[in-house]
Amino acid sequence: MRKFRLFAIVFAAMVILFSSAVLWIGMRQQQLDRARMEEAKDRDSNVFYEIFVRAFHDSDGDGKGDLNGITAKLDDLKEMGVSGIWMTPIHPSPSYHGYDVTDYYAIHPDFGTMEDFERLIEEAHKRNIRIIMDLVVNHTSSKHPWFVEAKSSENSPKRDWYVWADEETNVNAVSAIGGKAWHPVSTGRYLGIFWDGMPDLNLDNPEVRAEFIHIARFWLDKGVDGFRLDAAKHVYEDLQGDNKRTEVAEKNVAWWREFRTGLEEVKPDVYLVGEVWDAPSVIGPYLDGALDSGFNFDLAGRLINLAKSENATDIAAGIRRVHDYYAEVSGGKFIDATFLSNHDQNRVMSQLEGNVDHAKTAAALLLTLPGRAFIYYGEEIGMQGVKPDENLRRPMDWDEVERQHNDPDSLLNHYRRLVNWRKLEPALAFGTVESYATGNKRVVSFIREHEGERLLVLHNLSGEPQKVELESKAGIEADALAVTLASAPGIQYDGGEVTLPAYSTAVLKAK
Repeated sequence: MRKFRLFAIVFAAMVILFSSAVLWIGMRQQQLDRARMEEAKDRDSNVFYEIFVRAFHDSDGDGKGDLNGITAKLDDLKEMGVSGIWMTPIHPSPSYHGYDVTDYYAIHPDFGTMEDFERLIEEAHKRNIRIIMDLVVNHTSSKHPWFVEAKSSENSPKRDWYVWADEETNVNAVSAIGGKAWHPVSTGRYLGIFWDGMPDLNLDNPEVRAEFIHIARFWLDKGVDGFRLDAAKHVYEDLQGDNKRTEVAEKNVAWWREFRTGLEEVKPDVYLVGEVWDAPSVIGPYLDGALDSGFNFDLAGRLINLAKSENATDIAAGIRRVHDYYAEVSGGKFIDATFLSNHDQNRVMSQLEGNVDHAKTAAALLLTLPGRAFIYYGEEIGMQGVKPDENLRRPMDWDEVERQHNDPDSLLNHYRRLVNWRKLEPALAFGTVESYATGNKRVVSFIREHEGERLLVLHNLSGEPQKVELESKAGIEADALAVTLASAPGIQYDGGEVTLPAYSTAVLKAK
């Protein structure tokens, strides 16, 4: 009995010592992680955050988001790790969404003053956060003074700033996006491919082209870093049934090249990302001396489907083909603009039917793949919303942010972790992508490479733990790898086999 008690005492002491050692190692690892993050905090994550200004944060209690509200939340965005903000239109407009502008040189009074805007730019830049603005070049509001003057008379000086039907025009034509293309006023019919409240501008008119370069330079002088260009492929528009798509596309690209040249004279590093809602084959030509980026709508759908289905595919192969094409047409000067959803699409959490694990997977895929990743406000806390559009643009739920802030396993902290990974490992933010097959149908795997450093990324899409046997191939030496980033406890690598808990992500690199 005495021997048994002695054994029990010794065993208990060993357990305490082991537990203490594990606790010390864990605390030491947390200290090392914090030290790494502190060192990397000002690096570029290559992640931008889309803000629908009216819905983001209300600083003055009038029930509307505003510029001072964004300024007040810059530290939160810095903590998340974002390196840029895209603001939806902030100009005066009769619509809540702002995409029908009445004054391109002013701030909507709901959002604040020019001084508020200048302070936002200054405070964002102090935190190494860039600002890009939405710029709408395809059309104005029908209440814009230009159009009011243009429609007043066929002899108006502004008449040719818009597109008017003549005797050969088929006024019953349908626009390329659907709906009536031509709309009547007392002095004629004008083109408005979106609706009659948005008359299309005539970019064949050199005065119009010069005016928009002047507008953009005005805001660059205020300190903005670039523009998100709304409806970039619709500036010159063909109608349904026309056989002019190639000609129209070439005119669109030519205009955006002229626009870029005018902007680079005052800001050589201006960033231009276009809404070219189409296939990569259509986006590609816009990257040839015109835009830096086109939003990758195809990839967004594929990432959400991967997360939802839990069935792995070689996502890297398709991305690499597109990027090789973009590199060819752009001379290597392109930035893929990746995202999961935006203000025009059903929110990610709604597409994933409220499944938080799938939302975490979708975020992990997005933020470990190449490109400048855009996060739509509220995505990081799982906000839901399906069309009509107003439901996609509801006020940010700051109470939910506060709740998730204190939960280490929350979707919010998952996003923060992933965005900051891109600061810790530049290959995640700026590297290329290559395929790496494991044979596991529940695990997405690929290689990221930047300046000679190669990372192996593994995503367990499923709710069951997975084991993955690693092989030395594609420039990866399996026995030289170690886990450098892990999204969940329990991720292990013994030199031959990786253990991945449910819905987890691991990044491995050479020791």
